[in-house]
Amino acid sequence: MSRSNLFQTYRGLPQSVYIIFIAQIINRFGDFVRPFLTLFLTSYFGYSVATTGIFVMLNTLVSIPGSFLGGRIADHYGRKKAYIVFQSIAGFTLFLCAFFYKQPFMIGLIMASSFFGGAVRPIISAILADVLSPEDRQRGFSLSYLGINIGVALGPIVAGFLFNHFLVMIFIGDALTSLIAVLLVAFRIHESLPNEASNEVFSEEEAHATGSAISVLLKRPVLLAFLFFNIFISASYIQVSFSLPLTLEGLFGEKAAPIFGSLMSFNAIVVIVMTLVVTRFSKHFRPITNVVIAASTYIIGFGLIGMITDLPFFWLTTFIWTLGEILMSINFGVFIVNQTPQNFRARFHAVSSLSFAVGSIIGTALVGYYIDRYNVYTVWYLIAGLSTIGTLGMLYVRTLVIKGERLKKQS
Repeated sequence: MSRSNLFQTYRGLPQSVYIIFIAQIINRFGDFVRPFLTLFLTSYFGYSVATTGIFVMLNTLVSIPGSFLGGRIADHYGRKKAYIVFQSIAGFTLFLCAFFYKQPFMIGLIMASSFFGGAVRPIISAILADVLSPEDRQRGFSLSYLGINIGVALGPIVAGFLFNHFLVMIFIGDALTSLIAVLLVAFRIHESLPNEASNEVFSEEEAHATGSAISVLLKRPVLLAFLFFNIFISASYIQVSFSLPLTLEGLFGEKAAPIFGSLMSFNAIVVIVMTLVVTRFSKHFRPITNVVIAASTYIIGFGLIGMITDLPFFWLTTFIWTLGEILMSINFGVFIVNQTPQNFRARFHAVSSLSFAVGSIIGTALVGYYIDRYNVYTVWYLIAGLSTIGTLGMLYVRTLVIKGERLKKQS
């Protein structure tokens, strides 16, 4: 990928998109705690896999109300203010972990950080949706996603070293990078909250709507079906941070943490190298078509893990499901925006976070129980089955989208 191609693909976007890109790099580089939570609970506190699964599930669960709170505040009072408040608190609670990381109380602080961190995600998506025109949405969401993975490319390597040598710095480093991202947004991004009088409406689905978030969402069966089947896909993808490190621990023992960190860095490097290629590929198809293709790669990538024991094959499977991750990340938010009234953007993105969270909860609780009862190796066939259900469901959503487009043309 040449610099000129990269510049040409992402040039001409609004300034806020570039600031979000940089903030994502900084914040995700310092995302030290979350990827190693499973190993921390099993190896440091000595919890069983089933107990760890419950804690990871609860850590995901608390992000749901946080996401809805962040969405509501952002839609009513402004994206920028909401981001500054919630990201600051999320970072501060992790900073406090540095003083309690030898005590179980620390788990409560991590969950508090997840609550406020959950509030941030729909806010970022809403900012991008506010400032991007429909033809620029794939590029804008692609650049934001690229920023996340530039940070992740180096972060897990640093986190893996700190995990084994300077554990307290995992929490301090995570908090400091959150603070830097907050300062960047505070001084470089303007408020983008839309209003009915001034904002251009690009489609019937994006026009201002009245009523509660639930009532407006219920009038959009296509979006509801999309979010439902995403639960199965999310239940599969959460295994990257749950079942994968446990599988590696069973195969490689104490080497599991650095190996897992290197695989996550490889995942991020593949994203950096391939995002531009995948972005150009995906622009030729509907967002929902790209989501179907992405889900199908999870069937292959995750299903193969249950058949391998040698480290080189883990790199291959990581490459396969990473291609799907890229396609999913670029197009998921675009599909949500295209189906959402502009005055509900943050709240509907919070609902999409709920879809991910429910899938993650099912994935950790169900899989944790399965692993304790059977083993971590055969569970990957169950995960491939969940991915298959999600893929077939998204194919159904695609037929609904095409049918709706034809009806509009006829009317």
